[in-house]
Amino acid sequence: MDAPRRNEFGQPIGPAVEWSPREPVSPVHLEGRWSRVEPVAAHHLDGLYDALVLRSPDSIWTYLAAGPFPDRAGLNAWLRSLHDEATWFPHAICQADGRPLGIASYLRADPANGSVEVGGIAYAAALQRTTAATEAMYLMARHVFDDLGYRRYEWKCDALNEPSRRAAARLGFTYEGTFRNALVYKGRNRDTAWFSITDAEWPAIRTALEEWLDPANHDEDGGQRAPLRAAR
Repeated sequence: MDAPRRNEFGQPIGPAVEWSPREPVSPVHLEGRWSRVEPVAAHHLDGLYDALVLRSPDSIWTYLAAGPFPDRAGLNAWLRSLHDEATWFPHAICQADGRPLGIASYLRADPANGSVEVGGIAYAAALQRTTAATEAMYLMARHVFDDLGYRRYEWKCDALNEPSRRAAARLGFTYEGTFRNALVYKGRNRDTAWFSITDAEWPAIRTALEEWLDPANHDEDGGQRAPLRAAR
């Protein structure tokens, strides 16, 4: 590692950055081969209720601040609450045919410094461990780095949520540490594990994801031939 720059007082300082604030994050339509990501709208409600409530176990909500929901009205109220959050941009994760199977949001965007988080992720049982799920996360990351030109993409989760931690690592996020006693939700403590991808890391991660998503790496049912090993 190169020695850090020093200022006129001999103090170490960070590398120089040519930077100007980027445009704010906003709802966006993203389309891939196996998935589509689109702003949550009223026409998604029935499909999301079927996928997330009727056809998924309550355990998918354990590490989210909301849910499980007893009825369509409860799910609808939660989706409306996401829209009411000024810094949240909820998106439906859909199959290529448009069937919604999950939710993921951009949140806590900081365009002045080029940082945004992906969170509030709820995957139906039918979406978990699928090519569409991985592709949707790739599409959202690619938009942040390649379209918006941001410098940092964050992922946070309950430190006890091992599936989320594994997903972050698989997608190329680097673990940065744990904020202890960060939140109280559902009557319990949450220590929050932080992960990120930086703009310097993104090109290698993007290549690894694109190679894995290549149709040649999947059978006709969408199953992988070789596992994803996202480069860092």
